[in-house]
Amino acid sequence: MLLNNDGEQDDSLLTITQEGKTVSTVNREAYALPVFPLLDMAKYNRWVNELERKTYRPAMNARIQHNGQIRAGQNGSKLDRRELLKAYYAYLYSQGAASLEVPTYPVYPKVDTELLASLRSRQIGYYVTYFNSSNKARTTNIALAAEAIDGTVVFPGETFSFNQVVGIRTPGKGYKKAAVIVRGELSEGVGGGICQVSSTLFNAVDRAGLSIVQRYSHSRNVAYVPPGRDATVSWGGPDFAFDNMYNQPVLIRAFAGSGSISVSIFSSDVIEYTPRRVPSMSNQVPEEIHDPTPEAAHGKSGKEGNYPSGSSLPPKIPQEE
Repeated sequence: MLLNNDGEQDDSLLTITQEGKTVSTVNREAYALPVFPLLDMAKYNRWVNELERKTYRPAMNARIQHNGQIRAGQNGSKLDRRELLKAYYAYLYSQGAASLEVPTYPVYPKVDTELLASLRSRQIGYYVTYFNSSNKARTTNIALAAEAIDGTVVFPGETFSFNQVVGIRTPGKGYKKAAVIVRGELSEGVGGGICQVSSTLFNAVDRAGLSIVQRYSHSRNVAYVPPGRDATVSWGGPDFAFDNMYNQPVLIRAFAGSGSISVSIFSSDVIEYTPRRVPSMSNQVPEEIHDPTPEAAHGKSGKEGNYPSGSSLPPKIPQEE
């Protein structure tokens, strides 16, 4: 709604507000062409694009909390360009200053409470691996990455990307320095241990029969999964990704604690899926290996990368977490 503001010092200013706060001001002549009453649409649209960026409120998906309760989603909002243009023309043809509460339309969550409740009906994949919980840095990294993927819903036809969902691993997000593999040798880097999360997820997803579209093995065997059952990831390098080719959404649940990480894949009770046989991992805590060789100390690699056939790994990868 356009409101006239008689008595303002600037008698031609339009003030755009959102929830009572000023987000933009504009002069009546700012976007007018010399031939009245036409608008310079190129200038006007640049202003509207900036206004849209400032006022956009993303919807918040419903989430399953650690206690199993569902936290309801929240609607977002987006600038209604058509209503804004109508209000701007009304301002342009009027006199005096005016104010306008930015017109928006609701943006609804993609995942709502009802959908989440239906996706807890049937477990179609599960895998668990173990780690030494006394290694605090690695335990922290595993817990953070597990929390990042927990509650993710992948809709039919969508692709899940581990790197995209987890995001960049930085100290600012709480990630610690821990052992990683760099070109076949052990080293230390921020986010070490995250590959155990991606590898556990890979095996759970594979058991659920989902389509693996991107997966790379480490350049040396890792102790927390059987040989050939790992999935290395690195920000800016290898990723783990899968497609949901089923006709129902799937839900990822992940939990890390007490020296183990478990990943479950759920869906609705009407899903038709074809599970795969995947070897389980021993519940023995894997031994942590520290490479004492001089080559490792100087960052030299003594082993070629081991990547599955058909993969398109770049010739060089930054590191394997």
